[in-house]
Amino acid sequence: MTTFQRIIAFIIVAATTTSYAADGTYTVIVSQQTNKKAEWKKVVQTLVAKHEAQVIVFDGQVGDSLPKLTQQFPKYVCFVSTPNETTTEFVAAVHQLTRKLDDDPYTDTLWGILTGFDAANALAIAKHREPLTIHKVASGTEIALQCCTEGLWYDELVKNKLVQKKRDATAKQLRGPDDTTAALVDTLNQYQADLFVTSGHATQGDWMIGFRYRNGFFRSKAGQMFGVDTNKTRIDIDSNNPKVYLPIGNCLMGSINGPDAMALAWMNDVGVKQMIGYTVPTWYGYQGWGILDYFIEQPGRYTMNQAFFANHHALVHRLGESSTSAGDKRGLQFDRDVVAFYGDPAWSAKMANGQNSFEQTIDSGRNSMTFTITPNHGEASFDTVNNNGSQRGGRPFVGFFEQRIKNIKITSGHDLHPIVTDNFILVPRPQKCDPTQEYKVTLTFEIID
Repeated sequence: MTTFQRIIAFIIVAATTTSYAADGTYTVIVSQQTNKKAEWKKVVQTLVAKHEAQVIVFDGQVGDSLPKLTQQFPKYVCFVSTPNETTTEFVAAVHQLTRKLDDDPYTDTLWGILTGFDAANALAIAKHREPLTIHKVASGTEIALQCCTEGLWYDELVKNKLVQKKRDATAKQLRGPDDTTAALVDTLNQYQADLFVTSGHATQGDWMIGFRYRNGFFRSKAGQMFGVDTNKTRIDIDSNNPKVYLPIGNCLMGSINGPDAMALAWMNDVGVKQMIGYTVPTWYGYQGWGILDYFIEQPGRYTMNQAFFANHHALVHRLGESSTSAGDKRGLQFDRDVVAFYGDPAWSAKMANGQNSFEQTIDSGRNSMTFTITPNHGEASFDTVNNNGSQRGGRPFVGFFEQRIKNIKITSGHDLHPIVTDNFILVPRPQKCDPTQEYKVTLTFEIID
C-alpha cells in the first residue's frame, strides 16, 4: 500500500474472489525446517500447483521473509506451518510482518496460516477447491438469522432459549433443552451446518457451552472433537462436510499448545476448512465479534478471509483516530495481533446472498471507477444489525480492489472521509443515513503492474 491518502469521499468496492488465485498473486511462506519434511513439502507443492504460487523459504524467524515478500507483494500469502511452529508468538509475528510491506499501518495482503493436526490434515485443506456458499448456520450464541438463508442459535445467556429460521420464513423463538450439548452436536452431525459460531468461556482444550447457566462442553483430544453433557456422557462428533468456524467470543480457541488443542480438532475432525480464533484470553473483543458485522450481516459481500481483514482494517483505523479513548486504544492494541486466521486465504467461503441494509455497486473502466451505495432500509440503513457480544456496530465500509492501484484522484464525492490505499478503501460509517442523499464517488487511477 505504497500510496496512502486521506481523502474526503464515500467509497465502497464490491468484493469479489475466486476459489484459486491467478499467477503472481499468491505466495507460500514456509520455514526451511518444515519444507525439508517430505509430508509437509507436499502441502507447499499442492498450494503452488493450485494457485501458481511463488515460494519463500525462511531460515530463522518468519519476519526474515520481509525483503522477498515486499518484492513480490502478492494479493494472498499462505504461511504453511506445523502445529509446533504455530504458536501465539508466530501468529503475532505474521500480523506484524504483513503490515510492513509499505509505510502505512494496515495489513498489506490477505493471509492465512495453513496448519493441521498433522501433515495429512493440512494437505486435505490445501487440496480442497470447491467454493462454499453458506446456507445453513448453527450457533451457540445469538446471531442475525434474518441475514441467513436458514439456521438456528442456542442462547449462552438464557437457559432454554432457541431461535430458529427455516428457509423462506422468519425466525421464531422456541424452547430448547436444559442441556444443549447433544443438540449442538446434532447441528454438526445431522444438520451439517456450513458455518458454526461460538462464544463464551473456553480454553485450548474445551468450550463451555453455557455462559450464565450450567451446560455441557465440547472437548478435544488428539485431533478428535466430542461433546460432554452435564451427566458426563460423551457424545461423539462425526461431521465431515466442508465448513467454516467463527469462535468470535471465545478465549484461546486459536491457541495451539499441543496435539489436544481445539483448533486442531476442528480442522482434523469436524471438516473445518477455515477458522479464526483468539490465541490469548479475550476481554475487549473487537477483532472477534466484528467479523459478524462484515460476514453474516452483509451476506454475500465478502469471503470469510475478506471479512476478517475488513474488520482488521477497521480496528487499525479506529486505533489511529484522535477521538478514540485511551481505554479503547488499549483494547484495540491488545486485539491487533492476537487473532489467527487458519486456512487457505484464497479459498472462497461466502454467505449466500441475503438481506443487506444497503447495496453497493461498482462501475469500473480501465482507469476509472464509480462507486454507489444505495440504502435499503431508509434512515435505518446504516444502523447496527445485531448488538450481541462486544464492540459491535459502527464498523466502517470496506471494499477490496482486485488489482493494486496508484496515482488515485477523486473526481467527485468529497464529503465522507475515506482512507484509500493501493488495495482497499475504508469509509467511516455515518451515524445516520439520509435516504435522499446520493452516496457516490468517482475516481481515476493507474494499475500497478
